[in-house]
Amino acid sequence: MVAAVSPAPGAIRLTSKPGRWVLAATVLGSSMAMLDGTVVNVALPTIGRSLHTSLAGLQWTVTAYTLTLAGLILLGGALGDRHGRRRIFVIGVIWFALASGLCGLAPDIGVLIAARALQGIGGALLTPGSLAIIQATFAADDRPRAIGAWSGLGGVAGAVGPLLGGWLIGSVGWRWIFLINLPLAAVVVAVSTRHVPETRDPTSHGRFDWAGAILAALALAGITDALIEAPGHGPARTVLAGTAGVLLGAGFVLLERRRGRTDRGVPPMLPLDVFASRQFTAVNVVTFVIYGALSGTIFLIVLQLQVVSGYTPLAAGVSLLPMTLLMLLLSSRAGALAQRIGPRWLMTTGCLLCGGGLLLAVRIGPHAAYVADVLPAVTLFGLGLSATVAPLTATVLASADVRHAGVASGVNNAVARAAGLLAVAGLPLAVGLTGEAYREAYLLNPAFRSAMFICAGLLALAAVLSALTVDNDVLRPSPAHPVPQPECLSYCPLGAPPLEPGDRVETPAQGH
Repeated sequence: MVAAVSPAPGAIRLTSKPGRWVLAATVLGSSMAMLDGTVVNVALPTIGRSLHTSLAGLQWTVTAYTLTLAGLILLGGALGDRHGRRRIFVIGVIWFALASGLCGLAPDIGVLIAARALQGIGGALLTPGSLAIIQATFAADDRPRAIGAWSGLGGVAGAVGPLLGGWLIGSVGWRWIFLINLPLAAVVVAVSTRHVPETRDPTSHGRFDWAGAILAALALAGITDALIEAPGHGPARTVLAGTAGVLLGAGFVLLERRRGRTDRGVPPMLPLDVFASRQFTAVNVVTFVIYGALSGTIFLIVLQLQVVSGYTPLAAGVSLLPMTLLMLLLSSRAGALAQRIGPRWLMTTGCLLCGGGLLLAVRIGPHAAYVADVLPAVTLFGLGLSATVAPLTATVLASADVRHAGVASGVNNAVARAAGLLAVAGLPLAVGLTGEAYREAYLLNPAFRSAMFICAGLLALAAVLSALTVDNDVLRPSPAHPVPQPECLSYCPLGAPPLEPGDRVETPAQGH
């Protein structure tokens, strides 16, 4: 298919017809990944019953996707810069769709887990590409509005996901939460190939850090396996897998350090000098703690609502909707407020509100009333996230050297996903929830209560770290130290590495 004639990259206006097509393609593509994440959580109890799997199977269903996504997302952005952002985005969409089809047809939990890992590879290709296309395609003065529209519409996808997922599960079956990606992907590919101009980074050179990406993914896999499979495989297997994961992680750090110090044509996937900023390092530690608590909470609360409280999949999905709506409405305001008063106390307060919401969630038990038991917890948790996420994102970018703005955003995204991966793997083990116990309300209920106390404690720790380590002046720009703008203004469902700042010349691809 020949691409339609459109204005040159970097000059397209948001209000023009080509601009609307570009926005439609990137929003639909990123929404595939966003919808998939929300509906899979809602479907977990149903998948467990249908495929007769243990809790470990459900954990791997979530973590297999996050594992490959977290390990490869930085490499996916680099591939787009080198070989064409539209090309890699389209490949990612097709890959994601084919893996989704395999998920929907999976005859057992093993095939489903493998297909979810393949989905993560597709997500690592399309996720950074969707935002990079916007930043490379639109005129400079239109980019903030385009990014705002992208993030806002992504938030709508996040809000629709639980509703759509719950309805599909209750009406036509859980397999359709994956199969629905096939027609959506066909639309994205058709629009992208015809209406999205190709761009690439002419300064990108050298070989890709494939070894670094593989080491990072294997390190996370080893640690995840140790946490998830510990109850079933005993201490010897657990120690072996955990030790292997730690050693592979150390090998990754050493490899990236060596590549950062030598010039052999293979730039490091993770330039370690980005951590020269103590503020950047501190904020990423806060990110790790916050997103670990968030991911562990979302994983278990959906099980609690359906298994213990007796909610249907649709009702469980709708129950979490206020959290998404609050983030849609308040995140941009929190970001603006952080620029005026500083991020430290806003993040600290937000973490404490989230922790308070989880303490209220302890009341969610058998026959929980939505208005009295669920809504207060979800609302307080959503208010806390709204006060935390946008200032956190802005602080990450502002605390890194401006030449590392793209890497800083990508690293923070990978840290958040790795935290979620480890929390989903380790939290059930920490509260004694293993095997088939998640199917029994009398076993799940006390484990859920303990998990909420643990996650509330993690958020209290994040509040202390924010109060002690976040520089309250980091978001105040000066002529010598301009502050990069965060890639998401109103809602940040996906996050991706933005382009490096500076006077970079974008070149259209030769041929289509």
